[in-house]
Amino acid sequence: MLDKTGIAKRIAKEVKDGYYVNLGIGIPTLVANYVRSDIEVEFQSENGVLGMGPFPFEGEEDADIINAGKQTITTLAGASFFDSALSFSMIRGQHVDLTILGAMEVAENGDIANWKIPGKMVKGMGGAMDLVASAENIIVAMMHTNKKGESKLLKQCSLPLTGVGCVKKIVTNMAVLEVANMGFKLLERAPGVTVEAIKEATEGNLIVEGDIPEMNI
Repeated sequence: MLDKTGIAKRIAKEVKDGYYVNLGIGIPTLVANYVRSDIEVEFQSENGVLGMGPFPFEGEEDADIINAGKQTITTLAGASFFDSALSFSMIRGQHVDLTILGAMEVAENGDIANWKIPGKMVKGMGGAMDLVASAENIIVAMMHTNKKGESKLLKQCSLPLTGVGCVKKIVTNMAVLEVANMGFKLLERAPGVTVEAIKEATEGNLIVEGDIPEMNI
């Protein structure tokens, strides 16, 4: 089974040369640390950064250079800074090739809930609504189950939705799945995780075709 770093490493394999990529808060922010060194990728943050690099080493942080989650970051040569209006023009104008988000729930039809738990104080939806409405290629990074062991891959989301029918692929601590017409299609399983365990942890319809390979991290 993968930890958060393992999830980020697996998603990094989905990032291709020349991509412009938006990284959401949480696990997705780790992806920039594990992208192949032989490709060129531009990471965008909706607070107005294009050209994010890996997280800084301890003692080398610059408190003025942060991502949308208020974490200190590094920037690569040629990076640029701009206001939110321009940042969201990039997002809404579909100039971002890949969006990587965290989620609290994903439904088998590709719905995503990742911004609010009823009864808990939140500052707002942030840029997530714009990202899921505009992006054509969305990968979700998440744990397969919650702290109670309940599935987060559902027939239907129970939390307020961020977007409808927009998720294309999900990478969890247990599996890589694709949102298909009839449910979650299992593509890969995490090291040491059986198909049966994934079935038990998935409330939504799980499609299993042939032998499922183990992830190569």
